[in-house]
Amino acid sequence: MTQPPNQPPQPPNQPPQGAFGAPQDQPPQAPAQPPSGGFGAPQPGYGYPQQPGPYGTPPPASGPYAAPGQQPGPYGQPGPYGQPAYGYPQQPQFPGAPGAPGAPAGGSGSRNPFKGKPALVVGAVVAALLVIGGTVFAVTSGGDDKPKKPVAQPSDDPKGSSEAPVDPGTGEGEGGDDPDDLNAGRKPGESKVLWYKTAPDVPRSGADAPGMWVTDKTVAKAAYKQVVAYNVGDGRPTWEPITFPQKICSITRDRTADDKVVVAYMDGATDRAKCSRLQQIDLATGQKGWTAEVEEGGLFDTIRDIELTIAGDTLMVGRSQSGTAYDVRTGKKLYDKKKYGSACFPDAFAGAPNRLIQIASCDATRPTEHEEMQGLDPKTGRVLWTQKLEKGWEVKRVYSIDPLVVYSENSDKKQWNIAAVKPDGTFRSQVVFNENFAPNCNWAIFERDLRGCFGTAADADTLYLPTKALSGPNEIVAVNLATGKEKWRVKSTGNASMYPIRVEGGKLIAYVEASYNAGGQVVAIPTTGTSHTPTKLLQNPESTAKIEHGFFNWTADWAGGRFYISSTRLSGNDEAKEKLMLAFGK
Repeated sequence: MTQPPNQPPQPPNQPPQGAFGAPQDQPPQAPAQPPSGGFGAPQPGYGYPQQPGPYGTPPPASGPYAAPGQQPGPYGQPGPYGQPAYGYPQQPQFPGAPGAPGAPAGGSGSRNPFKGKPALVVGAVVAALLVIGGTVFAVTSGGDDKPKKPVAQPSDDPKGSSEAPVDPGTGEGEGGDDPDDLNAGRKPGESKVLWYKTAPDVPRSGADAPGMWVTDKTVAKAAYKQVVAYNVGDGRPTWEPITFPQKICSITRDRTADDKVVVAYMDGATDRAKCSRLQQIDLATGQKGWTAEVEEGGLFDTIRDIELTIAGDTLMVGRSQSGTAYDVRTGKKLYDKKKYGSACFPDAFAGAPNRLIQIASCDATRPTEHEEMQGLDPKTGRVLWTQKLEKGWEVKRVYSIDPLVVYSENSDKKQWNIAAVKPDGTFRSQVVFNENFAPNCNWAIFERDLRGCFGTAADADTLYLPTKALSGPNEIVAVNLATGKEKWRVKSTGNASMYPIRVEGGKLIAYVEASYNAGGQVVAIPTTGTSHTPTKLLQNPESTAKIEHGFFNWTADWAGGRFYISSTRLSGNDEAKEKLMLAFGK
């Protein structure tokens, strides 16, 4: 997005061209010129001759999932599942370079540099960072922390232009008012600005504002040390903001069927602080539920960062080398997932109502080093299936849980792979064409953040992926999950990129980003038949395009005929109120 006036310079929120969801940024030093055919060499684009895979007429494979003797893929090596893997883009980039955000766009806070790393590698460094010894797990009642009725107070925000309007509701005002009249310039056929929120004050170093939960009545969001909630229609506070003593460091991306979520916050403000305090919250009432303190897992199994995953009624708390499951409604500890086999350490999880996926790093620093993907019973932790990846391959993202679709990388070989997985853990298909896919992903540097991408969707038979906009608008590609081949593609209806949100009623709902002088759009694309022409559900106003366009690190949702977009990273700029959330409807 182009930087609007009166905004501090900020990095782009989209992952760079190339590997699907793989945020990469250039290192401070200029990289050496890659050799011909190596990392950075021009790669074949879409239409490159497909290689026979294990689901067609497979040539013999050199990996563990096909017969010996397979010819290598188009870049010289097979993928992790015996399938051709595709190369990275022309310009190699790495996290943490100039222009990269200081923290992930919608992640869980500071990143753990030792997550999934072998003890031999990190021992000398981690000793300086950790306090050895476990803490005591405890569950307490938070029921006496009743939500208070919001109190109206005058806002001290100056009335400004449409780029920085007075906040119509942060808890300082009644919320439904619109002092700057954001709808004054609305044209016939354009959607209405339902409400707009500015962010709480955060340190000048910035802060995370991860996720967004949308229920039938409430839109709630974490921002630095608070969880705030507003009425979906008019933006009035539904309950008083919940404030924590330290910054929020992780959240559950999903909510339970009865609208419960869990957030984690730091146990202190120093460099030695850990992400160890859990708090359940009822989104319907704003009432605090149970609390808990996460135990240390061991010397190299840290809780400087944790990842929170809801799978049905189970909350999985992921450390750097293990996980602990709790009953999400009561806080009761259910089971642990620890080291198994010779040296396999769980270090990432992804969940859905009836599914829990675990990724483990095995045999680190050994010739047999590899990763394993496992399906777990969320209630008991019982292993339902195990799938071993070839050496060098890592599962970086999970783009759909049900059906299960995973994205893997081999950083040494500069290759990627997208695979659909059956309920029994066997592979259904793999994407067999080369494309620059580019969902809006968090900057997962030291953690995987498996669910950290906005802009992918799936139904039972099809995966929907956005392409990188190389020149002009991008496209959405529908991939057949039975074959890994393209079914159809459709071009963005605006001048900016279009991202899938979800499939509902036989149609793919997608968001077209705002540009500097044009509001965003919400469109519906038929998923069946021969015509996939998008139909506009909302055309957001041109008069508020600069505000909508100014969300650089963002997530979005569509529910009940309303569109919500919110920041996931706050810069700490003191010159003007930062954007937090914006809602559109008819």
